[in-house]
Amino acid sequence: MHKLILRPGRERSLKRRHPWIFSGAVGRVDGEPGRGDTVEVRSSGGEFLAVAAYSPSSQIRARVWDWKERAIDAGFFRERILRASKLRSALLESGMTDAVRLVHGESDGLPGVTADRYRDIVVLQLTSAGAERWRAEITDALLQASGAATVWDRSDTEVRALEGMEPRTGLLHGAPLPETLILHEHDLSFRVEIERGHKTGFYLDQRDNRLRLRAMASGCEVLDCFCYSGGFALNALAGGARAVTAVDSSGAALELARANAESNRLPAAEWVEGDVFQVLRRFRDQGRVFDRVVLDPPKFAPTGAQAERAARAYKDINLLAFKLLRPGGALMTFSCSGGISADLFQKIVAGAALDAGVDARIADWLHAAADHPVTLNFPEGEYLKGLLCRVAQ
Repeated sequence: MHKLILRPGRERSLKRRHPWIFSGAVGRVDGEPGRGDTVEVRSSGGEFLAVAAYSPSSQIRARVWDWKERAIDAGFFRERILRASKLRSALLESGMTDAVRLVHGESDGLPGVTADRYRDIVVLQLTSAGAERWRAEITDALLQASGAATVWDRSDTEVRALEGMEPRTGLLHGAPLPETLILHEHDLSFRVEIERGHKTGFYLDQRDNRLRLRAMASGCEVLDCFCYSGGFALNALAGGARAVTAVDSSGAALELARANAESNRLPAAEWVEGDVFQVLRRFRDQGRVFDRVVLDPPKFAPTGAQAERAARAYKDINLLAFKLLRPGGALMTFSCSGGISADLFQKIVAGAALDAGVDARIADWLHAAADHPVTLNFPEGEYLKGLLCRVAQ
């Protein structure tokens, strides 16, 4: 097996079981491993540390598959994916939903592998060289573990370019996608657009937070920003909101959201197409106010390199949201940017409240649903950070 030898003293993070090996930690490579090939990782003194997937184009030069000496083969992926699937079985059996995240990357011991199940369809997203190398074996293991009929590839994220890979989409196994796919969550149904939709078609990670909004929406005027297919807006309507305004820059997303509301026989909402920053400024200038505001923007900072610019955008949009809240109102605000830590996000929101001239406090910290676990040795897995803030009366 090819060997990756670390520089002196650079094995500390691996001994804490952090699964990423950055290029600066690499002393030399023995052999000529190709993209995605398995390498044995050793310290400068020759101590075995891990087996990992090699990525010659990425700053993350290798990602750990396992911490013990073992073969990485089809059996490895069957074992890991079956284990991940079993951890989610209770959620599916509960009847709460028929859509779950089956595999959550490093947190399930499978760096670069994301798999979401929508009823009998699994949507696979591969973002690392190692995951791409084992595409066929991962597909087979997903079929075996889930019993699903179809696996669809949505490996079209920008981060693949950092691994030297082109985007890929299309059918991997089974029948073509149905024209309309409906998922159920609590007592609501949503149309999912797997081929063209955001992420793998739906924001499964916000399941619990959507229900949280429903519980606090009764009699309120609610503003849902970056609403996409209406997940938060529909839950606010289902929770008895007096009025709901939902904003998104995509007309197609708003049409999907409107159709979802109608199919669930919910009251009418106000659907606003436009740049959310500009729409919120217009609402501010018009003197509009709300009891509940949800900010669930797209990823402003995929990596730390964009953090400074992203921080300004988060500050701006949260400041506007605070100005639109009535006294006693509540803001649910999120960041899914890997380059923005939870501490930094809290500081940004605090600065926004200060500049808006409101007295706000954190009522709760919000996170992704339980099928998006975070391992203790990989805090980067907690990509979704959220705060529930209440403004003083």
